[in-house]
Amino acid sequence: MTPANAPSPGAVHIRTRGWGWRHAGRRAFAARHLDLEIQPGERVLLLGASGAGKSTVLHGLAGLLGSQDEGEQEGELLLDGAHPAAARGRAGLVLQDPETQVVLARVGDEVAFAAENLAVPREEIWRRVGRALDDVGLGLPLDHPTTALSGGQKQRLALAAVLAMEPGLLLLDEPTANLDPDGVLEVRDAVVRVLERTGATLVVVEHRVAVWADVVDRVIVLDATGGVLADGPPATVLVQEGTRTRLAAAGVWVPGWQPAVGGTMPGSSGSGYGDGVLLSAHGLGVARTRRGPAAVEDLDLTVRAGEALGITGPNGAGKSTAALTLGGLLRPRAGRLDASPLLAGTAGSDPFRWRSAQLVRRIGTVFQEPEHQFLTATVADELAFGPRQAGTAEATRTASVAERLRLTHLLQANPFTLSGGEKRRLSVATMLATAPRVLVLDEPTFGQDAGTWAELVTLLRELVDDGVAVLSVTHDAEFIAALGGTTLHISGGAGRLVSR
Repeated sequence: MTPANAPSPGAVHIRTRGWGWRHAGRRAFAARHLDLEIQPGERVLLLGASGAGKSTVLHGLAGLLGSQDEGEQEGELLLDGAHPAAARGRAGLVLQDPETQVVLARVGDEVAFAAENLAVPREEIWRRVGRALDDVGLGLPLDHPTTALSGGQKQRLALAAVLAMEPGLLLLDEPTANLDPDGVLEVRDAVVRVLERTGATLVVVEHRVAVWADVVDRVIVLDATGGVLADGPPATVLVQEGTRTRLAAAGVWVPGWQPAVGGTMPGSSGSGYGDGVLLSAHGLGVARTRRGPAAVEDLDLTVRAGEALGITGPNGAGKSTAALTLGGLLRPRAGRLDASPLLAGTAGSDPFRWRSAQLVRRIGTVFQEPEHQFLTATVADELAFGPRQAGTAEATRTASVAERLRLTHLLQANPFTLSGGEKRRLSVATMLATAPRVLVLDEPTFGQDAGTWAELVTLLRELVDDGVAVLSVTHDAEFIAALGGTTLHISGGAGRLVSR
């Protein structure tokens, strides 16, 4: 730790000894055999393969684990020598899914909420609220409704609410995952400014390793089988050839290294769709609500079989709204969206009017927040739900999708107990199981380690080769490049097509 990063008296000391946690109903421990000591004021980047227990460690540090109804703990985990539950208010956690962290109706009230619970004086609260919103670049009125925010804006809001607490321990779970490139740097710099001002301890989980490598003192890599795979300064863990090779083999993103993608799905026999038109947008206007302002106007777009379309643009530009409209889940604000006979068959040309069983066989949509589409108590039932509703249950296809997306060992687990990366893969798998002709994905690579990222890209490339149209809302430039096709860039209320 450099002198410039010297801790404040309020910075938290972390110690774990043989610590582990197993969620109720799960056979395997989410994290285990963890022996760590993090000094007050240290800045730590916590890495590991998807499912290695990174989020579980953060939840433990935040005092959110411990009830026997929730699971089983072994060993000890202490903040300043005490159980985390006894030190609440000392740690501030930004969850992997910011949607679950927003509780109040207005932006200002949301940021003030945690500080109010800590009995911070009223005048000080609103000073912190203004500074936190400025820090994260969320330039909105205090009375702006939180329901009108995009996923990326909610991510900034959740971070601002925690920064306003000025905790001694700042815990961040994928804090830049849904942000555009400018927003990633803005949020990272906001965190650094807060740390420099408060001297707090930082533990951040992030797959974008290069973003944080220059601002942390230490990198800790969890082993998927328990314990620690690597621990040391970034220059040692991320740069030395031997360590880099071990991390890459474990699926950890390493700066300057890109996993290989490719391959052909066994048994693929071609779709027979050719390159025919599936969807056509004519002067399409999209909005989240029928009476709200249009997010995008006058969009003209043709979606063909066997085409990859990446939808990009800054946070709040309307990308997700456009995707939900193209997926038949939102009524167009203006213009029209037509499904061709090749896609619609006997269902009619307006996807918004299709029944759910008709829609899921033709257009499958993966939401930005995976939990919004989970309906059952086990992964196996979740995978089977869509095909059953569509009347096309195929056990072989469901099993194949589960294997490809590394979900087979989780079939009896509750979907809500999965890691963020596992939830994302399950949400994609549930749509793939119904074999739609158009697949709409919102941030499909969120929370993925290098290995699962490569497998997902390979699978989607195979689907495109087989005649499926894949539409992806994403800030992942590597994903767009690997999938190929065309880009629809949305900003300022308009969409612009860019060939690649």
